[in-house]
Amino acid sequence: MNFLVGYNGTDEAKAALSLAIDFAKTFDAKIFVVTSMEGGKSEKPDEISQVETILDAAKLTLSNAGVESEAFQMARGLTPGEDLVEFAKENDIEHIFVGIEKKSRTHKLLLGSTAQFVILKAPCPVTTVK
Repeated sequence: MNFLVGYNGTDEAKAALSLAIDFAKTFDAKIFVVTSMEGGKSEKPDEISQVETILDAAKLTLSNAGVESEAFQMARGLTPGEDLVEFAKENDIEHIFVGIEKKSRTHKLLLGSTAQFVILKAPCPVTTVK
């Protein structure tokens, strides 16, 4: 089995990773950890370095848990939700885990919700974690 965790280093993302680890151990699954950056000229070297550090920490957590994994930093010009859904389609992902944070209605209206997009467009079940 292949699981996907949308990961950005927040407490919510760490909770999603933790739950995915539990599921992976139960179902002998591989976990793909994906961080999405929109890409293009707007990416700054320090932001890219920060994402690499976040992914390294996630890889260490997975290694310590004894779970097979791969980590990816996506910068394809897509929104994070689009990146996660496309990655899931391209890699035969069977379950997606994403952390959600509480946002005001106005914030959701203006910025959208990555988790909402993934839930509505994913080709497989999605588990959200607070």
